[in-house]
Amino acid sequence: MSARILVAEDDPKQAELIRLYLERDGHSVLTVPNGRLALEQCRSRRPDLLVLDVMMPLVDGLDVCRIIRAESTVAILLVTARSTEDDLLLGLDLGADDYMTKPVSPRELAARVRALLRRSGIGSPGHQQVLRVGDLVVDAGRFEVRVDGTVVVLTAKEFGILELLAGEPGRVFTRGEIINRVFGFERDVSERTVDAHVVNLRRKIESDPAEPRYVQTVYGRGYRLNESA
Repeated sequence: MSARILVAEDDPKQAELIRLYLERDGHSVLTVPNGRLALEQCRSRRPDLLVLDVMMPLVDGLDVCRIIRAESTVAILLVTARSTEDDLLLGLDLGADDYMTKPVSPRELAARVRALLRRSGIGSPGHQQVLRVGDLVVDAGRFEVRVDGTVVVLTAKEFGILELLAGEPGRVFTRGEIINRVFGFERDVSERTVDAHVVNLRRKIESDPAEPRYVQTVYGRGYRLNESA
């Protein structure tokens, strides 16, 4: 059962030890030292599982957990020095799938990862992260978009916006929601930034960007993916 795993841990020795144990199990592992990079890499690389330290610089691990859970069903294993019941419940309420307190045994962590992957069905024949709306296919596992069978190359932000809309076709997402769920803690992001990304996205996936078939504007509200495209 091989998986793509992101490890967010600011202690380099601990991060390296976790990486070695997980790679022994055949997983592809990327480590990052802070919460901001954890958000960026989760969005761009689409890991199957996130090992997330709570006490992280730049963006707190609990905030990372909350944001990622709003955007994705990726399995999340929280690791923290906090050991009270309230901390445990808070982590689970924010969407974590499992919780370990420090000091962490890398062997136990690897076993918890295996259990999470089995429960998530990752690595099984039926596991897929593919959204289809008409002739539009959004493949999160491959970070790939196809229109009428042709692969379209998108930036990470364009992909994030399209994946968000495709996850709930017909639902209107406000620009504020898109900023929160696609851009997270990035600074200097305005509603105009969202509009600019949507313009570029339409140029790539629409046969006529002036009359969009897929990404539609709902004036005064935001954007939606046409569920009958």
